Amino acid sequence: MPFDLSWPVLWHGLLWPLMRLTFFISIGLFVGNLIESLHWTRHAAKLADPLARRARLKDVSAASFSMAFFSGITANTMLAEAHEKGTISDRELMLSNLFNSLPTYFLHLPTVFFIAAPFIGSTAAVYVGLTAGAAVLRTASIVVAGRFLLPPVPEGCVPCRLDEAEAMRDKGSALRKTWRRFIKRLPRVLYITAPIYASFFLLKQAGLFAWLEGLMAGQVGLFSFLPPEALTIVVFHMAAEFTAGLAVASALISDAGLTQSQVVLALMLGNILSTPMRAFRHQFPYYAGIFKPRMAFKLIACNQALRAASLILMATLYALLVA
Repeated sequence: MPFDLSWPVLWHGLLWPLMRLTFFISIGLFVGNLIESLHWTRHAAKLADPLARRARLKDVSAASFSMAFFSGITANTMLAEAHEKGTISDRELMLSNLFNSLPTYFLHLPTVFFIAAPFIGSTAAVYVGLTAGAAVLRTASIVVAGRFLLPPVPEGCVPCRLDEAEAMRDKGSALRKTWRRFIKRLPRVLYITAPIYASFFLLKQAGLFAWLEGLMAGQVGLFSFLPPEALTIVVFHMAAEFTAGLAVASALISDAGLTQSQVVLALMLGNILSTPMRAFRHQFPYYAGIFKPRMAFKLIACNQALRAASLILMATLYALLVA
């Protein structure tokens, strides 16, 4: 497949997305450092502290959970900074990142729902409800896992790390420290993120991701529990994008008489099969800029494995319920 390196393709496919990604990483990095320098983690952590304590996670993990409702990049930056300083271990970093499944999902929930609703009406509420339930299940499973995999957190850990005298220190000093750390860290982030993003652009130009998605889409015949019309939704969901699957679902509800449960299960299946590859393609460049590349790969792999398992469980329970 020949490479199309014309200016419109380079601008829309590489330069503009990379500029946007760099901008949001920069904002997240600066805000994350500022929050830590001003010790606002003390207040953010208190919001999620009861749940984090049950998972035996430290205050920085609780603060990251709270921040993930507003910015996933800032939440991950907070975890990366704590990990680099040795505040949290590799295991706690992994669990903390997985713990953020719920706020990360709710950050995008309104967009997902308001895209789906015009296409499939009330079916969108069922689909979004199941995926939201899967996100709750993921966070709940990390709370349980933390009880077994992490040591107990000392009583009063949130205030013990951030005493009042330090929390009230000079704001100008905190801003200077934030700026120094930002200037030091940003080039390291871009040094990793930009080449990886460019590599993924070239791999996409070479057709690798289209080939992989087509290969996966060709295996939908294995799922004979769905009618052939419903499998069309899965194929379009995988070979194109979520909106394409919704458009097909909308047409088939009217023309082929698919039931609500068949559409929901087809969308869930398309979600399970298509998202891991797309998540890796879109998340790895910025994850590798925030975390070390090896850790970034492990975090994404574990996130997608847990995500797939939770969606499979929710889809199975739904299928049994409507059977």
